[in-house]
Amino acid sequence: MTRTVLVLTALEDVTADWVIAALNEREVPVVRADPADIGRRLAFGFRLGAGDPAWSGPLRTESREVDLGEIGAVYYRRPTPYSDRFGELPRQQRRFAAAEARHGLGGVLRSLRAVRYVNHPAAVARAEFKPGQLQAFAELGLRIPATLVTNDVVAARGFAEEQPSVVCKTFRGLPPGEDGLAGAIWTQRVRSEDFDDSLSVTAHLFQAEVPKSSDVRITVVGRRVFAQRITSPCGAVDWRCGDWNDLVHASVVVPSVVEAALHGYLAASGLAFGCFDFALTGDGSNPEDWYAIECNPNGQWGWLPDAPAITEAFADILSTEGTGGS
Repeated sequence: MTRTVLVLTALEDVTADWVIAALNEREVPVVRADPADIGRRLAFGFRLGAGDPAWSGPLRTESREVDLGEIGAVYYRRPTPYSDRFGELPRQQRRFAAAEARHGLGGVLRSLRAVRYVNHPAAVARAEFKPGQLQAFAELGLRIPATLVTNDVVAARGFAEEQPSVVCKTFRGLPPGEDGLAGAIWTQRVRSEDFDDSLSVTAHLFQAEVPKSSDVRITVVGRRVFAQRITSPCGAVDWRCGDWNDLVHASVVVPSVVEAALHGYLAASGLAFGCFDFALTGDGSNPEDWYAIECNPNGQWGWLPDAPAITEAFADILSTEGTGGS
């Protein structure tokens, strides 16, 4: 009997929709749930005893029910934060209810045995820190830009004066504003004279600008590797800031030493999947042309030309018996 795939994500998630459709075509049982629906739309009754050291019991959505013992894989996409579920409560009650839901329901779902996670939320949380990513890339032999993390204006000015050109990046995306709308801060060039004492307020990420010919997005799902070279006609520092319809995509072959490093990174991080960004200084045939920038352990890939093939790769790994790292 084929074991069930549990998909944990928000209601509106086109990427998850594609993977679920591919699993349905293979007649793989799927239960989709958003943990933040806890309440009438999501109920559970999990048990654990001395004679049975694995959690068991039903998880019920409005349309499906699955026993934890029937789950063979968990596709952890982008569930709604628990805090959103309790947004109407007073601050103390909201924080308490969200923490209880995260540690109770979330704690059980994180503890399933003999289950493949793509990816385990604990592994995602550990792998989201860019300083750790860059250090791991360097240890694996990948080229990285010279990097400074600082809140010191003197250090920032000194770094900027050492490099031919410097860019500033954010560690995380810009959170939604009071109106609920998301924003973005793109990678941008900076000069030493741009810095003042306000830099001390928080941490900043500065890197030597790579004289790139293009960017590369590499999506790794299990052992399968999908690489797209991305060229911006306007030569933007950050290709994300323009009209994505103007971007030029082309498949590119990843050098074997680079590919081996990517698999090594995922294995060491307990990840089954990751979206890697590289800056390319040549045509891609020489490993020395490849500069590792970051890895998003829960990245988007639905906008890429090879999204159909990536979808099938996800269906493959989720429907194959086995366990994932955490």
